[in-house]
Amino acid sequence: MAFDHWPALAWERRTWTPSTAWGAGAESALRGRTYDASVPAMIRDAVPRPRAQVSAAADDAARELSRFDAELGARVNSFAPVLLRSEAASSSQIENLTASARAIFSAELGAKTGRNAEQVAANTRALRAAIELSTEISADAVLRMHAVLMAEQPRHAPGEFRQEAVWIGTRSDSPIGADFVAPWYERVPGLVDDTVAFANRLDLPPLISVAVAHAQFETIHPFTDGNGRTGRALAQAMLRHRAVTRSVAVPVSAGLLADVDGYHAALTAYRAGDVNPIVQAFADASLRAVGNARRLVAEIDQARAEWNQRLTVRRDSNAWRILDILARRPVLDSATIAAELGIQQTNVYPPMRSLVDAGIVKSKAEHGLGPFWRSDEILDAVDRFAKRAGRRELP
Repeated sequence: MAFDHWPALAWERRTWTPSTAWGAGAESALRGRTYDASVPAMIRDAVPRPRAQVSAAADDAARELSRFDAELGARVNSFAPVLLRSEAASSSQIENLTASARAIFSAELGAKTGRNAEQVAANTRALRAAIELSTEISADAVLRMHAVLMAEQPRHAPGEFRQEAVWIGTRSDSPIGADFVAPWYERVPGLVDDTVAFANRLDLPPLISVAVAHAQFETIHPFTDGNGRTGRALAQAMLRHRAVTRSVAVPVSAGLLADVDGYHAALTAYRAGDVNPIVQAFADASLRAVGNARRLVAEIDQARAEWNQRLTVRRDSNAWRILDILARRPVLDSATIAAELGIQQTNVYPPMRSLVDAGIVKSKAEHGLGPFWRSDEILDAVDRFAKRAGRRELP
């Protein structure tokens, strides 16, 4: 059925009974207080109808995403990894998880560079899982994404739907007075099944489908933590599923970063029955992301071309092959290089000395892990991408 206006949330009365209470009023608190939990409509057969100009913007943005994906062509293997990590970092930054490119790439190799970097690295793995699962948009796929994302945080039940109330607000100990209370946990499995059924439909314009499914997922809030990052990973899986992108994860979250308040306001408007703001937010974010990603690709291309001029070793040296690896993985260790080139680890060190001597990489000993080599040029380019992502307009 089609809605002229998208169905707004309904509400149901629930009783909050804290597990413990102390001090004056404890006995009264343990008797419980009532609050309203949201009840989202089922949407598997619903037809969102944004305004004409919003629909047009979504169509234009989807075409631009596809155009950028196609532009990379045969070079996709060079840029897909760095774009995937840029999406992971941007999605994490929306949740106030920030880290430098160097810290993130080093964390992927096992270096202890800080909790935030480790969580962004986990988000990269979740995004990779999302892309691999894009042929199967299902509740099980969503659970597997979350399991990868939260693997190191067992208190948040990785890969399992929540069994408790969750809410958005200033208080962490009670949903009373919260800005938004997600659906009662027993409703979550059915709501997620309904959302993935909507996501699998092919009769809706792709970016509208992605935006609405994402907003519904965030409304359901099926986990105790990691909902935003999992929901944006689902959006990337849907873009691949609908063939908007075929080769890369265009960092749409980097576009959303330019107006996080607007993104959150769009989710609130969706819950009130208006799909226009969230569809417009995804359209605008997609266009900003493509513009920013093109800048990143150009800067990596420029650095790679300059390396060709600075490296003067013989043409059969493995140093030349390592340049291509370095452009997509700007922090490397000997095991990674050896695996990429299919050589013994002991044979890694001579070409890496050549790259150090040419000023292309710097070497640093990581405690207990041996030497790491890094390209500051590529890392700086990725950090500039992140900085631009937080601006309303690209300079």
